[in-house]
Amino acid sequence: MRLFFLALAFCLMLLSPPLRAAEKELVIGISQFPSNFNPLINSMLAKSYMLALARRPITVYDQDWNLICLLCEALPDLADGSAVHELTADGKPGIAVTYRLDPKAVWGDGTPITTKDILFTWEVGKHKLSAVGDAETFRRITKIDTHDDKTFTMHVNKRTCDYAGINGFELLPAHIDRENFAEPREYRNRSAYERDTTNPGLWFGPYRVSEVVSGAHVIFDRNPRWWGKQPYFDRIIVKAIGNTAAMTASLLSGGIDYIAGELGLSVDQAMAFEKRAEGRYEFNYKPGLIYEHIDVNLDIPALKDRRVRRALLHAVDREAISKILFGGHQPVAHGQTNPLDRVYNPEIPKYAFDPDKASGLLNSAGWTREGSRDIRRNADGSPLRFAFMTTAGNKTRELIQQVLQSQWRKVGIDVRIRNEPPRVYFGETVTKRKFQGLAMYAWLSAPRNVPRTTLHSETIPTDANGWSGQNYPGYSNPELDKVLDDVEVVCEPKPNQALWNRLQTIYSSELPVLPLYFRATPFILPKWLKGIRPTGHQYSTTLWVEDWFAEGRPGS
Repeated sequence: MRLFFLALAFCLMLLSPPLRAAEKELVIGISQFPSNFNPLINSMLAKSYMLALARRPITVYDQDWNLICLLCEALPDLADGSAVHELTADGKPGIAVTYRLDPKAVWGDGTPITTKDILFTWEVGKHKLSAVGDAETFRRITKIDTHDDKTFTMHVNKRTCDYAGINGFELLPAHIDRENFAEPREYRNRSAYERDTTNPGLWFGPYRVSEVVSGAHVIFDRNPRWWGKQPYFDRIIVKAIGNTAAMTASLLSGGIDYIAGELGLSVDQAMAFEKRAEGRYEFNYKPGLIYEHIDVNLDIPALKDRRVRRALLHAVDREAISKILFGGHQPVAHGQTNPLDRVYNPEIPKYAFDPDKASGLLNSAGWTREGSRDIRRNADGSPLRFAFMTTAGNKTRELIQQVLQSQWRKVGIDVRIRNEPPRVYFGETVTKRKFQGLAMYAWLSAPRNVPRTTLHSETIPTDANGWSGQNYPGYSNPELDKVLDDVEVVCEPKPNQALWNRLQTIYSSELPVLPLYFRATPFILPKWLKGIRPTGHQYSTTLWVEDWFAEGRPGS
């Protein structure tokens, strides 16, 4: 009997380390998997969410919507001379801004983060064939002076109001990736972020990527080279679960600990789950700057006509969708600027549900039908028909698709639903403007974000520019281009607001994009998980993962 108890004690000793490890392990569920891991190649929320665990931007908006340094020592300021007005080579107003990188900052392999990385990142970012998503950030930099390994001055060709922020300047490791940039057109696929994702030298956050199973999960382990506040958890596993029913089932069964608000359940799903959960979790519905919308491919002749685009909005009851599906938590959007933003213009054109007005607009555009159940046709007999796409597996979006399809059918518009997995949809179809009609997804923006990269004619992705830019509709409007140019540099409050008003008016009048609603993000937290502060804007909670901790975790 004594031997039995000794054996039992020995077994318990063996079991105790895994229990302790489990306490220091966090498993997060999100609804998408990144199309790639290079921080500069296209924009995808799943990638931003994951990479924030293992990287830090130079500057960023914090949880209170204030611009701060994460990788620099201080923000440039005109008052102390670290920002200086100057003229560009062609005599236009420019500005020089000086930053000093955190002297403790190192890549995960121990290599110091230096101005060599700054120069290499700029080289990649400004190249026309590199397929950088936010190419505008880099193209407006005319020169970078390096003063030492940590200090550099950027010369920018626009004297913008937000000159201190370089949030989109995501550092690349020169010591690893330079050789992979020998063929810029191939860099998207040849980058070490794609071919050697677990290389420690790619990462410089509290965690580093230690395992990637494509489409399934990414494992993040503590980065022993991290110089900042040490995180509580030793390991974080982010699982991609495209089916939301499977995600909630996994939460209830313990397969995951937490459903990320940024990419988890929709509001309607969270409300339904809250009733089932019976007080087991904390629910936080955070309103913010996530803009659900439909991109319109303006290369399609029928959709080039503004009357057709306006008819598409008048034909759908967005207020009813918001009330029925989301309990009124997600307000109808009338443009890309959120009413919570200080620059919002409440006087923009709005499109109430009015099927008769939609029919009148379509008639005037030459799309007629003989009977109330017929598809509209033009003078050539071609039907008013196009594809409608979104991310496959997202049940809320798919339900909205069906509602919109039905409502459009009532006014004689035939849309064919054709969805794709997020990796294909964002990696190829949307990015390369392959959608043959309408593409539904969401933008997540920063406060007072100027939508230049999504609306300016210079940011239309093409094969010639390596599919850089995010103007996926292909919208081109010289007046809007000028407003987008001016709103960044006219900083006096009244003239600046006048430009914002004009920007929003053009957007809502022209409708290159069909606005749907502004999303609230439901964070479903186990009661033991503490320290998560939703931001409400484009920068995710994971940027402050070192503040997360467990308190009173069952079984710990």
